[in-house]
Amino acid sequence: MACPILSTHSASMGAKSMINWLQKCFNRKPSDAPERAPVPMPADWHLTLDDLFKEMEDGKRSSVGSPELEWARAYELELLPAQTRFPKQGDVYASNKDQMVAYLTAWSGPFTDGGEALLLQSERVWVDDDPAQEKALSVYVLPVEYAKLEARMVPQEDRTHPKFGGFYLQVKTLDLNQHFTLIETGFKAQD
Repeated sequence: MACPILSTHSASMGAKSMINWLQKCFNRKPSDAPERAPVPMPADWHLTLDDLFKEMEDGKRSSVGSPELEWARAYELELLPAQTRFPKQGDVYASNKDQMVAYLTAWSGPFTDGGEALLLQSERVWVDDDPAQEKALSVYVLPVEYAKLEARMVPQEDRTHPKFGGFYLQVKTLDLNQHFTLIETGFKAQD
């Protein structure tokens, strides 16, 4: 599946649409990516993904696509500290502080929604699936105390809707390294 091009119209749809778009673009398995020769990154490239989206908001770009997305991702990887630990399936992290996190809601149908919610200090999240890339810039995680956090984070009208299929969080790898503590590896959900 090819990553959709984000238009100026799409950017005006807000954070929820942006989260959905990012999910489609950056959390694909490598085998989902089309085969093509990479375009070399210019030596003076210095834009992050956030920079590209800001340029769209400011009207400097009408869309963001390849190869700029790949260059921005590569540049962001270069900016990470050398000791950065990339998340792996089964990792459990505890929040070091009260912090806002992005969440997404799943639905039975071709739709994803979401927003931001407060994750409290010491609340735990875990990586329930292999990250899309070995060196993922962000990862999807589930709360260890799923029902408790779902009730607090997701609006009741969403949780009680017959097509609601659950929720999950998206956390940047840098944030996991700076604002969370890895407390366990190899975790598996209890049925």
